[in-house]
Formats: sequence, C-alpha cells, structure tokens
Amino acid sequence: MSPGRGLAGARLTTWLRGGLGGAVVPLGPRPVEPLVLYEFEACPFCRRVREAISALDLIVRVRPCPKGGTRFREEVEGRGGRLQFPFLVDPNTGDAMYESSEIVAHLFARYGRGPVPRSMRGGVLRTLALVASGLGRGVAGSRVRASRVPAEPLELHAFEASPAGRLVRERLCELELPYVLMSAAPGSARHRAGSLPRLIDPNHAGLELVGADPITRHLEQGYALGARP
Repeated sequence: MSPGRGLAGARLTTWLRGGLGGAVVPLGPRPVEPLVLYEFEACPFCRRVREAISALDLIVRVRPCPKGGTRFREEVEGRGGRLQFPFLVDPNTGDAMYESSEIVAHLFARYGRGPVPRSMRGGVLRTLALVASGLGRGVAGSRVRASRVPAEPLELHAFEASPAGRLVRERLCELELPYVLMSAAPGSARHRAGSLPRLIDPNHAGLELVGADPITRHLEQGYALGARP
C-alpha cells in the first residue's frame, strides 16, 4: 500500500472517531510509574483505551501483542488468566484489568478530573461506532512479522487522533517492538506542532526521527527481518 493511501485510511479512522484522543482534558494526579498496556493497533477496544490515554496525557509502556506474536502474549495470560485485549497494568495501584470501559473508568478516576466524557463511555451505539471506525485501516498492524528484539524500548511521542502517529503504531505493533508512549496531544507540554510523531531510538545512539515515513523506514531497516508483504 502506498503511503498516501495508508494516510488516507488513517485519517478516515480519526474522522470516524470524531477526533477523540486529539486534545488533553482537565488532569488529575500524575502516576508515579508509567502504566503498562498490552494491546494491538487494529483492536477497536484498544483504540478506546488509547483515546483516554492521550486525553489524560499519560506516559505508558506499550507491549504490542499482534496476532501470532510470541513476545508479550504469554505475559497477558500469565498475569490476567486469559488471552484478551486490551490488558492494562497499573503499578501505582496494583490494578490489572481487561475490559476497555473498566480501564477508561479507572484512568479517569485516578488521573483525570471529572467523569468519563460521554463520547468515551460504553453502550451499544457507541460500541458499534467504535467497531466501525476500524474501516479506515482494517486489520493493518494486527499480524506479527519477524523482527529483531530491541535491547531497550523505543520512545514514541504521538497521540491517538494523529493519522501519522497511527501509521507508526501499526508498524511498531506488527514488528512486536515495545515502546514508551509519551502522549503529546494538543494541550500537552509535550505537544510540538509540526514535530509529531517523533521517535527516539536508544538502540541507535539516541537517533531521533520525525514523521511517519522516516520513522517507519527506520523500523524496517533497523528491526524487520524480511520484506513487508
């Protein structure tokens, strides 16, 4: 798929979600330790959690779990008792949970100020709209590809409503590369217009790249084993 077509599909997903995860909401206390999220990019319920993470300006350790993956899926089953996504571990409270609505409620109760926004709540119609939003990119990024294991997690500055950020997360997911997500939606101190998504790779002398094309090219050259189908 050409980069142009990929970006168009990513924009469609953002449009179908009404730009959720595209701005920071009033914030509560900040977590002392980063949260840990096991997920895969094409999962609509994972998307709901990522939207809340961006809105709450959280730093999260992401452990991608694409279909066929072997690096982190066993951790989910071992810690939670079943293989289901998303799965969030909050080391600050000792909580570990699966259901997206439960995760979002936990995040807003602990790290937000005020109730969960109506647009981020569960319910039949909202869930149908959530699932339909996947039409933009389909199953992109959901199936594992062989890759080198990085010595250190990568660092991604991005936010959920960014179409370019979505393309980078898809590649990180299919290559099963762990990373620290530094949420950077508008309203965040980390938001730098024109400089997102931004990837910092500590495994390559702190290499810093901006933009979906340079980042995905680096991930292919630095970590992928074999050409992308």
